[in-house]
Amino acid sequence: MNTSSTPELPVIRRLSEQVVNRIAAGEVIERPAAALKELVENALDSGARRIGIRLDRGGIDRIEVTDDGCGMSPDDLCLAVERHCTSKLRDETLVRISTLGFRGEALPSIGAAARLTVMSRQRGSDSAWSIRVEGGAVSPPEPCAGPAGTRVLVEDLFFATPARRKFLKSPRVESSHAENVVRRLALSAPHVAFRLEFDQRVVLDLPAQDRAARVAAILEAGQADGLLLVEGQRGDLKLSGYICAPSVHRATANGQMLLVNGRPVVDPVLRTAVRVAYRNVMEHGRHAVVALSLEIPPEQVDVNVHPAKTELRYADSAAVRALVIGALGRALGTGAGVAGVRPDLLQSRGPSPARIWYPPERSPDAADLSTRVAAPLAPLPPADPGLSPGFAESSLPLAALPAARKAVPDAMLEHADTTAAMAHPLGAAVAQVLGTYILSQTADGALVLVDQHAAHERLTHEILRAQYLGGEIRAQRLLLPEVVDLPARQVDVLLPFAAALARLGIEIEPFGGTSVLVRALPALLGKQNPAAMLRDLAEELEADELATPAQADALDSRMDAIIARMACHGSVRAGRRLTHEEMNALLRDMERTPRAGTCSHGRPTWLKLEKADLERMFGRR
Repeated sequence: MNTSSTPELPVIRRLSEQVVNRIAAGEVIERPAAALKELVENALDSGARRIGIRLDRGGIDRIEVTDDGCGMSPDDLCLAVERHCTSKLRDETLVRISTLGFRGEALPSIGAAARLTVMSRQRGSDSAWSIRVEGGAVSPPEPCAGPAGTRVLVEDLFFATPARRKFLKSPRVESSHAENVVRRLALSAPHVAFRLEFDQRVVLDLPAQDRAARVAAILEAGQADGLLLVEGQRGDLKLSGYICAPSVHRATANGQMLLVNGRPVVDPVLRTAVRVAYRNVMEHGRHAVVALSLEIPPEQVDVNVHPAKTELRYADSAAVRALVIGALGRALGTGAGVAGVRPDLLQSRGPSPARIWYPPERSPDAADLSTRVAAPLAPLPPADPGLSPGFAESSLPLAALPAARKAVPDAMLEHADTTAAMAHPLGAAVAQVLGTYILSQTADGALVLVDQHAAHERLTHEILRAQYLGGEIRAQRLLLPEVVDLPARQVDVLLPFAAALARLGIEIEPFGGTSVLVRALPALLGKQNPAAMLRDLAEELEADELATPAQADALDSRMDAIIARMACHGSVRAGRRLTHEEMNALLRDMERTPRAGTCSHGRPTWLKLEKADLERMFGRR
């Protein structure tokens, strides 16, 4: 009887070149977008000025990239499809890498996993040459017809590795990833024209353009009313680019285009710095829209971390974070009116209707529109009782228009400051709508809507913040201390922070049981409901497990959120009627106050309708 058998000993053997290439291809080419990235990078490194890209079914069936770069000879083609053959490394130190590609893995990896055809012609050459690689098997180069430059065709991606192919997503998802790759590469080379087609449908068609125009085209910030310029330097590090105001944001980080030495990257250090810079001006859970370029000495960054070349290591990541946070903080520190939001209702609604004919806008007795809009400053007839009670006294009843039109010139002479006010970014106040929104007009004919509570909340927040950073928020002692009853849990949270809250102008002390005695409140907030404010502050402190009385630094990190809660309680409420002077004063303060484009919770404080937008809405253009 055979009681045992000798196990077969493992034998080390050399894998075939085809198997090696297929294994390596899994690292470099994980999906069609990864293959496309490598091909476009090669085109850019070849000096191309025009790049055409076509994908069928998200690149699963077909990827075609055509460029007008330097081209390759037959010998170059043979080397190009061999692993670790490249023309892009000038030495073997892997330090001063100035090209997008350098590893020599892209074409061999693609050829190992798909059917690859490369056709290329050098400038001045009599003919083009073609080479084909199918599942790792290389055919000799053959002459063919073709223009100067290179055309790469990838068909049946992952046909040689079915396990990888079955894990691909739908063509729609793969197309989305591919488009994102092309947008990032197009941003890195604004001097190059790009054309992208999906299933014979043009998705992107960008001419060669300057960086500002390319950024505007790539970010597609349709709601944005202007971009903010970013510039900063810290030693040998230099940061430049453009960002959207915090009122423009997205659900994912796909709107963050980041370049390091011209290379598109998905870098956690930079993304974290962007998130920190926007933290106090943007809604929680939303992501900023930015296009940033970092220039760093090559010896201070390692790009050879991953085959995809999108991850980096910095010699001094803290310096990089500090530069990005500081530069973005300065750009975001502008007052309202510089860059904001345009309402979604302006998005395309399909084909434009036929142009409507209107009578001439100028008639003998007609005043200029900008003059009539400013009419609320003049004495007006009593308001129509049918109007919403939320309208301010300055609202014009329809019946009063003919009389008001004739009275406007004299009224404007009495209020000559209106013209000057319209020259400001947020313009001159026209009316208060629904007791909540301030309507104003700018000199170029745009209409601006301001949320009075959101705007005043930010102004109050910034004043309180400045006082806190200056040492202490000024407190106003109550004539009669107020006793506030709170849940026992909130009392237990607040009382240990009594000393810290005193720096915020809030003086509290225990009053037995679940009661707290309030002796002072911040002077800036005026008369407030202490109970509501203390409940909110308790929630803020309770939300951060690291904020303890013994850890002052941890508490300071939460102070901006705590001050935001206080500012909300001390701001002008919706429904409060404002005088014309109060409205204009609020607009001017918004323009002077840093971060005033959004409230303390990250929502926009103002929206803008350009004259052209209004004309489109009414079918005038």
